[in-house]
Amino acid sequence: QVQLVESGGGLVQAGGSLRLSCAASGSTVRFNTMGWYRQVPGKQRELVADITRGGWTNYVDSVKGRFTISRDNAKNTVYLQMNSLKPEDTAVYYCNAQVQSIATYLEFGSWGQGTQVTVSS
Repeated sequence: QVQLVESGGGLVQAGGSLRLSCAASGSTVRFNTMGWYRQVPGKQRELVADITRGGWTNYVDSVKGRFTISRDNAKNTVYLQMNSLKPEDTAVYYCNAQVQSIATYLEFGSWGQGTQVTVSS
């Protein structure tokens, strides 16, 4: 059974920083690309940033230069350092992982429960 547990959300003033963490667990699986998505009510969930096992990163334009994604493969944990936060960054942030079965090599997606980030102006 695969589980993704997020932490680090909260309330912060504009210009402040937060660091999100997502710890993944599961037996006989490997966690390939991991990433962070966000969603506000009435809108589709959007990719914020993702990172491959090898460390290649990808960011949505609106967070480039402000957010940094990183991972610790030994701990199966992905992080999102968010600096210079803006009110428009307010959303529920979800962790996502592409999970690969070691036995079958089949890959599937898995989501965390979400963590609220609120940026006040």
